[in-house]
Amino acid sequence: MKLPAYPGYKPSGIEWLGSVPEHWTICPLKYLCRRSALYGANIPAEEYSSDGVRFLRTTDIDDLGQLQSGGVFIERVQAEGYVLSDGDILLSRSGTIGRAFVYSSARHAESAYAGYLVRFVPSGRLNSRFMFYFTKCTPFRDWLDTQVIASTIGNVNGQKYAQCPIPVPKRAEQDGIADFLDRHTTRIDTVVAKDRALMDRLREKRAALISRTVTRGLSPDAARAAGLDPYPKYKPSGTEWLGDLPEHWALNRLKFLLTEPLKYGANEAAEMDDRDLPRYVRITDVDENDSLRDETFRSLPHDVAAPYLLRDGDLLFARSGATAGKTFLYRTRWGACAYAGYLIRARIDRKKGSPEFIRYFTASASYWQWLASAFIQATIQNVSAERYASLWLPVPPLPEQLAIAHFLDRETAKIQRMVATIETAIERLQEYRTALITAAVTGKIDVRESRQNDAK
Repeated sequence: MKLPAYPGYKPSGIEWLGSVPEHWTICPLKYLCRRSALYGANIPAEEYSSDGVRFLRTTDIDDLGQLQSGGVFIERVQAEGYVLSDGDILLSRSGTIGRAFVYSSARHAESAYAGYLVRFVPSGRLNSRFMFYFTKCTPFRDWLDTQVIASTIGNVNGQKYAQCPIPVPKRAEQDGIADFLDRHTTRIDTVVAKDRALMDRLREKRAALISRTVTRGLSPDAARAAGLDPYPKYKPSGTEWLGDLPEHWALNRLKFLLTEPLKYGANEAAEMDDRDLPRYVRITDVDENDSLRDETFRSLPHDVAAPYLLRDGDLLFARSGATAGKTFLYRTRWGACAYAGYLIRARIDRKKGSPEFIRYFTASASYWQWLASAFIQATIQNVSAERYASLWLPVPPLPEQLAIAHFLDRETAKIQRMVATIETAIERLQEYRTALITAAVTGKIDVRESRQNDAK
């Protein structure tokens, strides 16, 4: 989309904003509002109720300024003084700083707002949607970076928001810009939503393919190509979460497929960042593509790392917290690596099992069903080495394990390439969305003619 610029520009006097159209003004947000920098109610979670007035928190608002489904409620008496009116603007002041929401009684239930949100009640000079879009532009994000109060989490208080300089066209022009961006961002968001739904379906397809293959064997065509029986008979596994298995497969516990007992990792602080030392692997270093994140690199001294150095094909199990059950298959291409204490190392006997096959099994629905029953419920979820050692695994003959792993490598790589292509497309759409919003709300493009053309 190519849109014209305004006929003339002037310096805004603000470094992060640059030039603005000659007829626009610059004004602090508070002078565009009837009331400004109003903090929300501080109501503890134990006082939430099942009905009443919806109580908006920063976590209830997404990046598009929409409310998440569900939510929490408070009694009407608790909401007094905090109930929102049409056009009210909420800005998050902590954590998700800069996240914005515009209240509309036509779209939202009666709502009050929490203490980490700041309320602005616009005057007739300010279109709330124009202000919302301004919070999505690159200059506003640059301004936020200069205002963050460095503490345990980022914070921008209501007074700072109130002082934020806003580029202000006439109200009718704001209305036109907001309408223009409503139309065009809705189109972009619709495409992005469809792309994300497609990614979800592809990931579901990948998960289903893995789950079926590691418990039922290769598809007939793949089995035939690998020289295997395409239609094996099945037998009950005797384990509810595994179901039926091919008749010629065995069933064995993980501990009987190892060359040595499961071993916990090093209990060391992740403080060093020396690329000449062995990498210190934590489960949070592993991304969704089973790779190690470069930006989280940490290392250990050689003497500390020595007892925990990994060998090619070692399989790591996370034993605690939100990542309990997640696994990572180590390859020598990662260089020398030791592993952390919240991980458990399984060293597979390659005469009995394929590390690759077992890794795929830990991505299956059957494995996660077993895991749900294996959690030790304490303050956090925990699965001990003893529990992992007792895990029942389907064990095809070794050549079949290798064939299954090779098949899944190939087929999941195809799916991952499609996912990566869609992710790139989404990233470009989002970049275009931000650029379009930035150009419109800072006057780098003149959308007035476009509005007229769209109306025809």
